[in-house]
Amino acid sequence: MAEADQPAANVTSTQQATETTDGFHLVIDALKLNDIDTIFGLVGIPITDLARLAQAEGMRFIGFRHEQHAGNAAAIAGFMTKKPGICLTVSAPGFLNGLTALANATTNCFPMILISGSSEREIVDLQQGDYEEMDQLNAAKPYAKAAFRVLHAEDIGIGVARAIRAAVSGRPGGVYLDLPAKLLAQTLDVVKAQQSLVKVVDAAPRQLPATESVERALNVLKSAKRPLILLGKGAAYAQADAEIRAFVEQSGVPYLPMSMAKGLLPDTHEQSASAARSFVLENADVVVLIGARLNWLLSHGKGKTWGAQPKQFVQVDISPTEIDSNVAIAAPVIGDIGSCVAALRAGVDTGFMKSNTEWTAAIAERKNKNLAKMAATLDKNPSPMNFHSALRAIRDVLKTRPDINVVNEGANTLDYARSIIDMYQPRKRFDSGTWGIMGIGMGFAIGAAVTSGKPVVAIEGDSAFGFSGMELETICRYDLPVCTIVFNNNGVYRGTDVNPTGGKDVAPTVFVKGARYDRMIEAFGGIGHHATTPEELTKALLEAIASGKPTLINAVIDEAAGTESGRLTNLNPQSAATKK
Repeated sequence: MAEADQPAANVTSTQQATETTDGFHLVIDALKLNDIDTIFGLVGIPITDLARLAQAEGMRFIGFRHEQHAGNAAAIAGFMTKKPGICLTVSAPGFLNGLTALANATTNCFPMILISGSSEREIVDLQQGDYEEMDQLNAAKPYAKAAFRVLHAEDIGIGVARAIRAAVSGRPGGVYLDLPAKLLAQTLDVVKAQQSLVKVVDAAPRQLPATESVERALNVLKSAKRPLILLGKGAAYAQADAEIRAFVEQSGVPYLPMSMAKGLLPDTHEQSASAARSFVLENADVVVLIGARLNWLLSHGKGKTWGAQPKQFVQVDISPTEIDSNVAIAAPVIGDIGSCVAALRAGVDTGFMKSNTEWTAAIAERKNKNLAKMAATLDKNPSPMNFHSALRAIRDVLKTRPDINVVNEGANTLDYARSIIDMYQPRKRFDSGTWGIMGIGMGFAIGAAVTSGKPVVAIEGDSAFGFSGMELETICRYDLPVCTIVFNNNGVYRGTDVNPTGGKDVAPTVFVKGARYDRMIEAFGGIGHHATTPEELTKALLEAIASGKPTLINAVIDEAAGTESGRLTNLNPQSAATKK
């Protein structure tokens, strides 16, 4: 047989015999060609066979109970690997469930591709009432970085390639790929089909900063008397860990990590200003933003948080449109974070801050004061437990296992854990992020466990856990090393509110008293623990980590513990009648 007649290496025996392939196989081949080996999703019409065939072809398919959580798993996998995580859903309602996760991925700059089956175009466009009829492409566009539809089997390779490149290039984000049911059944000559596939080359190339931009930034930094480096999750995503650490340590400038940037340098590092966050934000005169946005999490760069003294900002970002989004940026440095930080480090003298002892001493004094205050609070042992005593127990266990992934959500549970649980390695902490939404917990936990192969501890408020709790069955089905800790105080924020009318219905924020979440996981074959003291919580967590089995710890917290909206009370308007 002549070389030109040789079948492609990855053509299955069935395909060779028939000399044709179909849309199902082409989607799988296109993903595998681009080193994507895992799909998160939920099967149904018209994509059930796509999931079956993907598994038969050696891909891993993780099936969920709700598409939103499959999408969250795909998004966090993208954050961890810099490759787009794949979420596969059915049409219409399934697509809409996945769309929530897609929007969250886009907002958080996580590379993810939502692939959904859809109804036929000719029926949808005439609104003739097809099964699960919806114009999904146009519904997705406002919430995705890009959206594509493939109508012909020979274009599947291009469609997948465009989706991958869009997801990871420049500022990463969510991409929607629409696959009508008729497309998947289309057949194509197997040789032509293989020739139509595209392996994406250099999807996210380095973007070097302009020399004059770097010089401008260095001049601003060197003029500072009270400089601060602020690390965002974009810095963690960049995987330029060594370069970032070298820049921080070489410059000697104090740094402040946002929550998902914790661990780029250990939280115990002497230059960390986390324990003096309010002080450094208010008093710094030059702030170097690395992969961080001046959004609501940073009070938009203005107001009381930032103090009355004028500030200059140096901003390192991949996207030029981010600059001046809230306040004037004195020195924008546009490019990939690794290249930008390397260029800045090359222009900073070692020990840049050695002569500036007044600023570093002031930070150290405030840190020590705040740490001593926190230590005194953590040393208390109230009965029942409060957030601090329970998190102290978790903190002491986790610091012996810095390799463990930590997922965290809830109002008070998130706020306190962010301050109390130290991180020592990058990309090990996953939380509600830029949107501040609840419901990411079990999806992120599953995605982190599948992607890393490492244990996960998910620290959940009881309200936040409720959004995705049914995924305990998914965790048990795949025997994942996930320990979920539910901080149970009987309600949203707390369980003490009452119905002012004295009626039968409980207050809007109150749950079933004394709920036993631990018994939920036992129903699926997992291990449940009921903890009412820090000692019981410590013992249960140690056992869970040692076993590597799906575990849930029902951590009973004082129902009066917690504040309205956690630390976001200012964002939650209250009527005069309910203000306290």
